[in-house]
Amino acid sequence: MSIRYKRVLLKLSGEALMGEDAYGINPGVLDYISNEVKEIVASGVELGIVIGAGNIFRGVAGAGQGMDRTSADNMGMLATVMNSLALQDALEKKGVDTRVLSAIAMRSVCEPYIKRRAVRHLEKGRVVIFAAGTGNPFFTTDSAGVLRALEIGADLVIKATKVDGVYDKDPVLHTDAVRYDHLTYDEVLRRDLRVMDAAGIALAREEQKPIMVLNMMRAGTILKGICGEPVGSLITG
Repeated sequence: MSIRYKRVLLKLSGEALMGEDAYGINPGVLDYISNEVKEIVASGVELGIVIGAGNIFRGVAGAGQGMDRTSADNMGMLATVMNSLALQDALEKKGVDTRVLSAIAMRSVCEPYIKRRAVRHLEKGRVVIFAAGTGNPFFTTDSAGVLRALEIGADLVIKATKVDGVYDKDPVLHTDAVRYDHLTYDEVLRRDLRVMDAAGIALAREEQKPIMVLNMMRAGTILKGICGEPVGSLITG
């Protein structure tokens, strides 16, 4: 395969790690994701990953139940570290050199996030997992994914989901939902498509960073997207 995007930021949802479980990390899903990542890295791609925490604790949900938003978001960011360490373990068992860099310093379990260090790891062929979001409350891991992509100079942001692109409405609930092959940032915001939070889309628009939305549960799809094949929805200027 011919690689179109050399350096890529992959955004994974925490919910994806649950599989069919109601909570936590499904070992089968973790194994599947690590196999996909191993294939991507073997193709010569420099890969950064940001993982959400919806399988453990979602800050906005905690705030909706009366918890202080800052405290809730801090808990959510710590949950992303747990997911990141789990993925690191799965990857290294398959021989993929991996580093977890956290926006919240916790040196006994992972490295602190430093841009130059992250780029150096990528240049050495290591997978870099960016944990703890942006390190600030009120920002989602979607925004963190775009931010890290900009900082490391990624060529593409991939949002890996359970559906094969962006639809005009929920395809799980509506059989007549229409999938978009291509959208502009403005169209996503104007139509309130909610594929990614508005702050993340606006940040990508500012720097004209392309975003690809695809189905991560179809084996090989992420690598096909990196090679430029039309496997999902592409959001550009």
